[in-house]
Amino acid sequence: MSEFEPEIIAFCCHYCAYTAADLAGSMRINYPPNVKIVKLLCTGKVDVLYLLKAFQAGADGVYVAGCLEGECHFLEGNLRAKKRVERTKMILEEIGIGGERVEMYNLSAAEGIRFAEIAKEMTERIRNLGPNPIKGGVGRKE
Repeated sequence: MSEFEPEIIAFCCHYCAYTAADLAGSMRINYPPNVKIVKLLCTGKVDVLYLLKAFQAGADGVYVAGCLEGECHFLEGNLRAKKRVERTKMILEEIGIGGERVEMYNLSAAEGIRFAEIAKEMTERIRNLGPNPIKGGVGRKE
């Protein structure tokens, strides 16, 4: 039996996290290829519904990566995102998927190495948790 490779969605802000991911690539820093990036103008645009839909569509883990706290280009977008991630954690616990499958990270555009570390950290966390319990359920797109 092959080792479980989780499908992870990373919602990244344009100014910091996405730029850090780009820097990681420019620096040729490897991170797991199972992390799929969704670029957002600001993590403040992330809604609980988007995070839950990612799980419904088959993601095993999801994380939101935004600017450092106090450094958001849209003032408080990352703080709003943090609250929404916390709400999502509670919902995932209540429905039996597990709140540890979603996380919020803050980093600057210069942290390409940290971006790769986060991708590895989340991949290992989700690998240890196993597949999303509702994977293949309603709304799954093949």
